Amino acid sequence: MDRRPYLWPDGRRSAACFSVDVDAEAPYLWANRAGLPPHLGQLEQRRFGPREGIWRILDMLDRVGVKGSFYVPSVVAELHPELLPALCDRGHEIGLHGHLHELVSETPDDRFRAALDRSLAVFHAQTGTVPTGFRSPAWEMTPAMLAALKERGLRYDSSLMGYDHPYQIGGLVEVPVQWQIDDAIYFKFQGGGADRWPPEPARAVEASWRDEFQAGRAYGQLFMLTVHPWISGRAQRVAMLERLLTEIAGQDDVWFATAGQIADWHLSAHDGRFCVAADLDPLIAAVEAGA
Repeated sequence: MDRRPYLWPDGRRSAACFSVDVDAEAPYLWANRAGLPPHLGQLEQRRFGPREGIWRILDMLDRVGVKGSFYVPSVVAELHPELLPALCDRGHEIGLHGHLHELVSETPDDRFRAALDRSLAVFHAQTGTVPTGFRSPAWEMTPAMLAALKERGLRYDSSLMGYDHPYQIGGLVEVPVQWQIDDAIYFKFQGGGADRWPPEPARAVEASWRDEFQAGRAYGQLFMLTVHPWISGRAQRVAMLERLLTEIAGQDDVWFATAGQIADWHLSAHDGRFCVAADLDPLIAAVEAGA
């Protein structure tokens, strides 16, 4: 195992990326794909994202001077065709995030490949470009999914957590995520009695994220912050994000970049280092041997 420090451009101490999962209606449509109920509550809550939340986040990023990576289910792009062109026009990266936000545990390989091909077609039709990156809904992957991405020419995935800096798995660069700095686990609240606890105050989450950023710098960590417009596009949370991103972007030893830029850096500076196999066979053999 390679234990040498991870090196960032120009001798920077660490890196940061602001990523956005533009889920909107997609997870609700996936959960109710057998038939939509005649209810509007959760749909309207999620539609706040493309109506208001994402534009507040984009304006905030303009003020801070940060470019982000936006992962958009292709059904959301179809339902809101203004989104992908607007993201490109404002200089942000766009990446794939399934079609209906398909959950891996419920999606056979052939359906995943079909959703991937449909997504690529939608992105190309709306923007004239093909994304280089993918983020799996609910942050799960399989070896077959990695192979399908590679077959279609994608360069990176951003769904796994095997290091807290980029690495390579299944022939792709992995630009890792982290649950601790994802907004949904703190703020997601759907109502109807299904929630186990109320949302956290934004100030408390801001302090926790600042602590993670500061502590991670000692390890050369990638601070991969992930938010959802229907969750963090609300006023208090946008203000919190602006304070936090302003502070991080103001550090001269931190490289703020998109996930695509980070993947390109890894390939140019670390290709062949921090490689792991996307192979479950040794683990299956170990389980069978102990059965």
